[in-house]
Amino acid sequence: MSTLSRTRRRLPRLTSPQIAVPVSAGVLCAGAVATAVTGYDQIAVALLALLGGVIVAGLLLVYRRLAKVQKAGVAAQRDLRTTVEEMQRRLIAAVERERLTAGDRHLELAEAVARVRQLTERKAGSAQVLSLPREFEATVQLFQGFTPRAPMPSSGDFALNPTGLLELLHLIRTRKPRLVLELGSGTSSVWIAYVLEKSGGKLVSLDHEPGYANRTRQALTAHGLTKVATVRDAPLAPVNIEGRDYPWYDPEALADLHDIDFVLIDGPPAAVGADARYPALHMIEKRLADRATVVFDDAGRPDEQAALAAWTQRYDGLTREGELLGRHAVLAFARPPAMAATRG
Repeated sequence: MSTLSRTRRRLPRLTSPQIAVPVSAGVLCAGAVATAVTGYDQIAVALLALLGGVIVAGLLLVYRRLAKVQKAGVAAQRDLRTTVEEMQRRLIAAVERERLTAGDRHLELAEAVARVRQLTERKAGSAQVLSLPREFEATVQLFQGFTPRAPMPSSGDFALNPTGLLELLHLIRTRKPRLVLELGSGTSSVWIAYVLEKSGGKLVSLDHEPGYANRTRQALTAHGLTKVATVRDAPLAPVNIEGRDYPWYDPEALADLHDIDFVLIDGPPAAVGADARYPALHMIEKRLADRATVVFDDAGRPDEQAALAAWTQRYDGLTREGELLGRHAVLAFARPPAMAATRG
């Protein structure tokens, strides 16, 4: 029964001509044998001739079948070759993208190493030399924590050092501010924007130098961060505090900002005049959220130390938390309840 079942399952796969050939051959063969045995030799010869024709027809069918199989095999081989070539192209493209990405990371680290070498060749002081491994380690950690979508602008010089950047980003990541105000723009703007992109916050940076502002905008565009961060032109204008004029950012650049819960004071630079950063808290205090964090760059300089002392004495709710590697002072701002009730 199993053999008969297998035969029945296979028969539907045969075409009518394929079935007719063996059946006709069997009938003709049986007829030829029967006529030869009964003495009808001529009929037997005719049947054998027909049998030969049937066999030839069967061979032609087999040849045709083989030709179709061969054609299908060639087509399948061609399709397979096309698929393999497409996979190879995609693999090569993926490897090339990874190579370019790795090349960008290598270039950035190479620039950091070059900066270290320049400092060493300039015979920097012992404190600077001792800080070089720390700065290099911070650079590596920065790029391990984030994968920039374009080459990053360099740190150091007038920008925040890698160690300062690393601790600043950690502070922002843990406190998750909704609105960050940065006084000054540059490398830090791009790194802060990457952190805020993950946490859902926004960054507004002020810059009095149009050239620096444009470069920061270009960097933010290259990294796809324009929805997270904006750079505003804020030319320096005299602001009067307690009868004295200070050069500071145009207050109009702050007009629409409220509930700022994180501030990075990294400008104006000391070159614009003495106590250039002293006006910062006077100008933004009413725009701060009821609880905010203020990070003051270059806190070790005399003018900045004087500003910190004056602020903590004047503003209730402003306390100094500590320092980031001795360069950035971290202040916590908590608006007193009575002032919060009358705010606005």
